[in-house]
Amino acid sequence: MKRLVLSVFLLLIIHAAHAGASDSAKLYNPSADASKDIAAAVKQAKEEGKLVLIQAGGNWCSWCIRFNKFVHEDKQLDSAIKANYIVYHLNYSPENKNADIFKKYSYAQRFGFPVFIILDEKGKLIHTQNSAYLEEGKGYSKKKVLEFFSQWNVGSFKPENYKD
Repeated sequence: MKRLVLSVFLLLIIHAAHAGASDSAKLYNPSADASKDIAAAVKQAKEEGKLVLIQAGGNWCSWCIRFNKFVHEDKQLDSAIKANYIVYHLNYSPENKNADIFKKYSYAQRFGFPVFIILDEKGKLIHTQNSAYLEEGKGYSKKKVLEFFSQWNVGSFKPENYKD
């Protein structure tokens, strides 16, 4: 009887851990109104003096989940994102490919996933980043990601940062 109780208890712990891990992986919402959400992100970016960073991908994409975890678990990367961007996770999946949105942003899905789309405070596309250039080994390179964030942040577009 003790073995049965112990086995059930262990199964419950494993199930709870698995459910928590998969819940945290639900970054993308296939039923979201991406056009409306991106417009809200652009408005917020304008109010806060930031850019919009769209991470396009899906809950099916291990590299998408890995990138999100990578940047938010590192204090320096997390600070860089929070200081410069309003982040939106744009879904691409069989349920909703957001074809009109990807068309608007020059078919960014051509680079694979995740792909990063940066918009200015007016919602204009200013850069599309192929995430493969940010990888190193079986993960992402902190150095490459920081370089990406520093080259495409709000300060990059301020003339006072470039002296003759």
